[in-house]
Amino acid sequence: MTKFQEKTAEVVHRLSQSRIVPVLVLEDVASGLKMCELLQKNGLPVAEITFRTKAAAQVIKEASAAFPDLYLGAGTVLNTADLHRAFDNGAKFAVAPGFNPTIVKEAMACDFPFAPGICTPSEIEQACELGCTFLKYFPAEAAGGTAMLKAMSAPYKHLGLKFMPTGGVTAANAKDYLALPVVAAVGGTWLGKAADIAAGNWDAIAEGIRAATSLA
Repeated sequence: MTKFQEKTAEVVHRLSQSRIVPVLVLEDVASGLKMCELLQKNGLPVAEITFRTKAAAQVIKEASAAFPDLYLGAGTVLNTADLHRAFDNGAKFAVAPGFNPTIVKEAMACDFPFAPGICTPSEIEQACELGCTFLKYFPAEAAGGTAMLKAMSAPYKHLGLKFMPTGGVTAANAKDYLALPVVAAVGGTWLGKAADIAAGNWDAIAEGIRAATSLA
């Protein structure tokens, strides 16, 4: 097992403990820190901070310092520059919506735990060939949901792969995904929606976090 795979196994272990990973799009550091505070206080100490905004790296940096027990990862990592920015600012792991071998190879060279996105058997095989054991199944529902993941992952069961379905996963169907042995955790895109964060609906967000912990 390589160092990259050892670190990735640790990520899978940690995410498997929470089972649900909030996927957050944060426009500013203040709201990002508030969101992280709510996650920690309400029993879900993990999050994927997406690199869809300019604030993402700074949120990871400041939240990592303010909440050291929070397990923070970076999402929507689409190039090697953002991969390095993520880990330089304290990310414990990174994920992407698609499979980009350039990013995978850089992550492996630097021993950065990274899960590329897949939604076909061909992408699974390409990721496996490079040494990936943890994969993001995206967009989960649009790609066929639990039935697709169950069927698609079956030929690779002996490889011990773990998946994190994201995209269309909700409070209503999360348990269906979590019931699959190949699923380490699901990406909770319904938690901390951008509109709720912008409106400051913190009580509603906190309630949703508590409900998610009961699902897990």
